[in-house]
Amino acid sequence: MNLYVGNLSYSTTERDLTEAFEQYGEVTSARIITDRETGKNRGFAFVEMDSKGSGMAAIENLNQKELDGRRLVVNEAKPKRPRY
Repeated sequence: MNLYVGNLSYSTTERDLTEAFEQYGEVTSARIITDRETGKNRGFAFVEMDSKGSGMAAIENLNQKELDGRRLVVNEAKPKRPRY
């Protein structure tokens, strides 16, 4: 299950995300989105969990919880829209 994680602190690392989410199941990947030109963290990420059950548990337990001083927004990621 692919999750959107918003309102990240700019100091949060992919390792920090993995550690927070792996309490609820196996994390397949954690990817913080960065600006193409500057390489700086854009304040959101995508975390992929191994199952829907573990993804739902992560949403339930981490949405609106604090990580690195910021209250996270965690929900199911929407499919990527095609670019024209």
